[in-house]
Amino acid sequence: PKASVIRHTVITLPTPVNISTWWNFGSLLGICLAIQIFSGLILSLHFTAHTDLSFYVVIQSFGDVYYNWWFRALHANGASFFFIGLYLHIARGLYYGSYVFKEVWSVGVVILLVVMASAFLGYVLPWGQMSFWGATVITSLFSALPVIGGDVVIWLWGGFSVDNATLTRFFGLHFVLPFMVAGLTGLHLFFLHDQGSSNPLGVSSDFNKVVFHHYYVLKDLVGACFFLGPLLGLVYFNPWLLGDPENFIEGNPLVTPHHIQPEWYFLFAYAILRAVPNKLGGVVALAAAVLVLFYMPFSPKASIKGLSFYPWGKSLFFSLIGVFFLLTWAGSKPVEEPYVVISQVLSLLYFLYFVLIGPLTRI
Repeated sequence: PKASVIRHTVITLPTPVNISTWWNFGSLLGICLAIQIFSGLILSLHFTAHTDLSFYVVIQSFGDVYYNWWFRALHANGASFFFIGLYLHIARGLYYGSYVFKEVWSVGVVILLVVMASAFLGYVLPWGQMSFWGATVITSLFSALPVIGGDVVIWLWGGFSVDNATLTRFFGLHFVLPFMVAGLTGLHLFFLHDQGSSNPLGVSSDFNKVVFHHYYVLKDLVGACFFLGPLLGLVYFNPWLLGDPENFIEGNPLVTPHHIQPEWYFLFAYAILRAVPNKLGGVVALAAAVLVLFYMPFSPKASIKGLSFYPWGKSLFFSLIGVFFLLTWAGSKPVEEPYVVISQVLSLLYFLYFVLIGPLTRI
């Protein structure tokens, strides 16, 4: 029975004959997840979750353990490429209306949330300046919760500040969550194969399908080469391009960095958080920036899935892409004018997309 399931999943699976390169990112994300789990396991063998040792253990193992530099660079940059693949995968789903498959889409959004949590926890582990202060700022956001906020923060920290207990539990969670992602991915694929893939035309493709192998296996392998080539190029030639220089300084609770910011793949949500002057309102907006994706399966539906035949909908979608990039840019800037006002305007435009896209395509 297990062999039969594998055969149906990767060999005889009926697949629409007209799906394009944008459907490659599902398999690429699977490859990225495998890379992250394997490289993370290797790195965990040489890591000590202790505030007095973590920073120095990372440096020492980087120089003294064979090929540890390669695994660390692969793990750090692999996270960035994982998020590139995730965001492109979500953008394809929004453009081609894949969210009409409610179970597939909902499990996918849960996967995004767990991956974001895992990435944040992993960023804390090297215990550099940005790691320490990033953990302090993000966990402090829970204090905005009415009544229970202060207790929740102390429970998360395991004390009255980000310290050794925090680092230990963050390491444990960061180790476990990728395996949860792997399980959710299996559930995601189960629902996908149960309901069938969408296609660029947005119409039923039940009468025009081919088997997955060898048509799409070869296509996925070519996509993997084009995707992994830039990743390895970054690992070998400029491994710290996407990192923050502040993280090469040991975390110090007595010295606050001039500008605290997360990794680039969280900057759009960070800009939305900072755009709201009220702390609780900012936390709600931050959560809504991702949770709004759960609303899409329940938005008004057009007669044809996707935006291929809706010019106004296409214009609105590409405006959302522009807003996403601008929010990422605004999130990397200091909390001062004019960046605050720009973030507020962009945040409004970001949420307006999800409100308008359904009625607009219906019209």
